[in-house]
Amino acid sequence: MFATVGKPEANQIIVAVYIAFAAYYFIYQLCGKHKPWWVLLGVGLSTTLILLSPLLDLFIFIFREILPGSLPSGQESITFTEWLVRMFFGAGLMEELLKALPVAGIYFIGLGLSSPWRERVGLWEPLDGILLGAASAVGFTLLETLGQYVPEVTQNAAIQAGAETGQLVGLQLLIPRILGSIAGHMAYSGYLGYFIGLAVLKPKLAGQILLVGYLSASALHALWNATGAISGVFLVVVGVLSYAFLMAAILKARALSPNREQNFATRFFGK
Repeated sequence: MFATVGKPEANQIIVAVYIAFAAYYFIYQLCGKHKPWWVLLGVGLSTTLILLSPLLDLFIFIFREILPGSLPSGQESITFTEWLVRMFFGAGLMEELLKALPVAGIYFIGLGLSSPWRERVGLWEPLDGILLGAASAVGFTLLETLGQYVPEVTQNAAIQAGAETGQLVGLQLLIPRILGSIAGHMAYSGYLGYFIGLAVLKPKLAGQILLVGYLSASALHALWNATGAISGVFLVVVGVLSYAFLMAAILKARALSPNREQNFATRFFGK
C-alpha cells in the first residue's frame, strides 16, 4: 500500500485484494478443511475469465433477453414484485450459475485424478463446495467492484466535484462492497457450494439437492438486489439472513464431513 501512494488505481486493487483475502480467510477458518491455495486461486481466476469471455454475453442473452430478467431503463417504472422477479432471473439465477461453473469444473477434474491428489483437489463433500463456491465469489466480486462499480462512481463524482473527490468516493464504495461480500456473493455462492458438495455426497438425491440449493441461493441474491433499491435497513436484514444461511451451512457441513476428525475447526487440543 505504501508503494502505491499517489497511484489510486493500483492502491484500490491492493486494498480490494487484501480485504477480500481477509474475508475469505475467515470463512476458510470456519470451514476447517485444508484446501490447496492454488486450487482456490484457480477457481477465483476462472470466474473472472468467464466474466471477461463471450460466455457472459450468452448468459446475459438467456437470462435477461429470453427469460424475464431484463434490467429496467431509467425511465421505466416497475413495482417491487416485478423488480424482485427480474432480479431473480437476471441476477440470482444467472450469476449463481456462472459462479458455480468453476466449482463444477473442479469436480470433474478431481474425477480424473488419482490419490492423494484426488482427495486434495476434488470436490467430495459440502465443505469442499463451500470453500470453492466462496473462492469463485471472490473472483466475481473483485472484478465486478474494480471493473464496474468503482470506476463508474469515481467518474461520476469526479465530473461533479473533481478528481480527488472521485477517488475518495470510489474508495468509500470499494471497502464496504468487498468487506460486505461475506454476507453477499460469498454467502450465496458458499451456500450453493454446500448443496453441490451434498449432491456429491448423496448422488441418489443429487437432482433435488442441486435444485433446492440453486433456487434458494438465487432467491437470497435477488432479495438483496431488490431491497437495496428500497432501504438500507432492509439491506442489512437480508445481509444478516444470508450470512446466517452460510454459517448454518458451514456448521452442517462440518457435522456431515467424512473427515471430521481431521477438521482443524472442530478439533480440541489438550496437554
